[in-house]
Amino acid sequence: MAVATLTVQETSLAGITPTWAAATAADGFAFLNDGNTYLEIKNVNAVELTATLVTPATVRGVAIENPTVAVAATSGVKRIGPFAPEVFNDASSLVTVTLSAITPFSNITAGAFRVRPI
Repeated sequence: MAVATLTVQETSLAGITPTWAAATAADGFAFLNDGNTYLEIKNVNAVELTATLVTPATVRGVAIENPTVAVAATSGVKRIGPFAPEVFNDASSLVTVTLSAITPFSNITAGAFRVRPI
């Protein structure tokens, strides 16, 4: 399986109707990041989910530890971000979030959202 690439949705004062993508595997989600982007993850599985934020950056050759976020079971929702590009972006300007191996993955959904700077 592969990472599910999310289309970043632009927020507005008029409001948006968000769209959600289901996870397909523990590989998780990826999305373009400009530093004004956040991720919302929903978990309706019977067990807690752990989302790991991949940090491809290093400081003086030392890897930065990947932070984790717990998303509660059955009705858990977490809004995560924004993400500093110099820490979280890979060479393609994508942030990758991997998921703990709980199933079914179709019970885990996510959306990526960009907040426009004022």
